[in-house]
Amino acid sequence: MWNAEWGMRNVSTIVGPRLRDSTWVRGIPHSAFLIPCLFLCLALLALAASCGGDKRTPLVVYSPHGRDLLTLFAHRFEQLHPDVVVHWLDMGSQEVHDRLRSERANPQADVWFGGPGTIFARAARDSLLQPFRPAWADAIAPHGRGPGDAYFAAYLTPAVVVYAAEALTAEQAPQDWDDLLDPRWEGKILIRDPLASGTMRAVWGMIIERGLKATRDTAAGFQWLRRLDAQTKEYVLNGQLLDQKIVRQEGLVTIWDLPDILLNKRDGLPLGVVFAKSGTPVIEDAIAIVRGTRHRAAAAAFVEWVGSGEAQLLAARDVYRLPARRDLPVDSLPAWVREVNGAMKVADVDWDLLAAQGDAWMRHWDETVRGKGEGGRGRSR
Repeated sequence: MWNAEWGMRNVSTIVGPRLRDSTWVRGIPHSAFLIPCLFLCLALLALAASCGGDKRTPLVVYSPHGRDLLTLFAHRFEQLHPDVVVHWLDMGSQEVHDRLRSERANPQADVWFGGPGTIFARAARDSLLQPFRPAWADAIAPHGRGPGDAYFAAYLTPAVVVYAAEALTAEQAPQDWDDLLDPRWEGKILIRDPLASGTMRAVWGMIIERGLKATRDTAAGFQWLRRLDAQTKEYVLNGQLLDQKIVRQEGLVTIWDLPDILLNKRDGLPLGVVFAKSGTPVIEDAIAIVRGTRHRAAAAAFVEWVGSGEAQLLAARDVYRLPARRDLPVDSLPAWVREVNGAMKVADVDWDLLAAQGDAWMRHWDETVRGKGEGGRGRSR
């Protein structure tokens, strides 16, 4: 029988050594320049499976959740469903949305697992999602349930200030969003490229909406982002590289999602976290079935399992995910969840406004702000 891990190594050999430096996904690689390889890799996987006699149903999951969570969930789901083999592709949530739009006529994915509800809402309007109501739907807060059962929140993901713990103490690090504009951080800030990242789009949206509330105009928010652009040394292409650059002290401060940082801290990376005093944007991190999936039953089973009590607690214990379900007994949650909920002030964000205006705001930021702050320092690499 064909083995998924064997297939992963051999696809790496076929498509070349450069791919082995990227994030690998059960037979499918990804980095910014590797997305066009998706069709080739899927075809190679299908060929390897058919030649080896593997009769399991292939389930393709697009997700920004990263290797730790996706490997954990793929293995556990396959144990529960031995007739299914899970393949996952790791990319930013905005990249998932763009990929699904490009594949609309010939969908390659079965499940979209992870990303802000604001981006899922746009995907629902674009008819990219297949409505499905899992058994756990009522345990999710009303705003975390997509219109027409198009998607549901699985996790709550805070975006936090992150610092190089070997260079700064918690007291020396920025304590709030406006502290990032202090001149002492000029050239010491790294930012994940917001165009590809749902996390950063959410933070940018919060900043713009905050200015809109105060002045009834978006100009204040964009001026704030222009000042941050002047402080920014680089816009980094992916979260993994961002963490590594902070550890190497190529920059001292960034903004990123809490689960990724806690995983890296567990693995020994010297990173510190600050919850912004004025409020932390907490993203409703969703899951949905892709419209046109060829494996609807397997996709539905995966969505059901992700939101189950077992999977929610598994993700909380092993990969630092805050469950979106409101009915889990408090004493069943790991201590870190209770600590975060006690330390974090949740920002008041109009997520519906961000869903409606986010694309236009990001285009405007890219055209008029990126690299154009005082000194024009920020750039992508």
